[in-house]
Amino acid sequence: MQENIQMSYWLVKFAPFRTSWEDVVRAGHFTLRGVRGHEARKHLAAMRLGDKVLFYRSQQEQAIMGIMAVSRAAYPDPTSADPRWLTCDFVPLCSLSAPVSLADIRLNPALSNCPLLRQPRLSVMPMTPEEMSAIAPNAVSS
Repeated sequence: MQENIQMSYWLVKFAPFRTSWEDVVRAGHFTLRGVRGHEARKHLAAMRLGDKVLFYRSQQEQAIMGIMAVSRAAYPDPTSADPRWLTCDFVPLCSLSAPVSLADIRLNPALSNCPLLRQPRLSVMPMTPEEMSAIAPNAVSS
């Protein structure tokens, strides 16, 4: 009997001076490196193959740029000697037709409880299907 595993949705923040969304699209893959927050690590550990992930450009422009999918579940981050720190690999699926700015997110009532607004320093965060749908309606599986 096959289990019905529900897709999860996430948002990852990354500084464009380290890796931009355009770099991710050009390379065809992305590995999140250097995440050292305990809550973010917990979220990385929960990611599963195929989960949809929003790429948020932090520090400059502050906007969601595109959608990725988890292509490799959590494994030890090679930038740390401590194997408890994790990373995941992602593949870009599509760019948003227009970036969704932090200001747009703040103005959208459907996103009022979004972790990006409640925990702005968190680099990896879960998104509800409703929040994901408010940002990228075509990304949510029915």
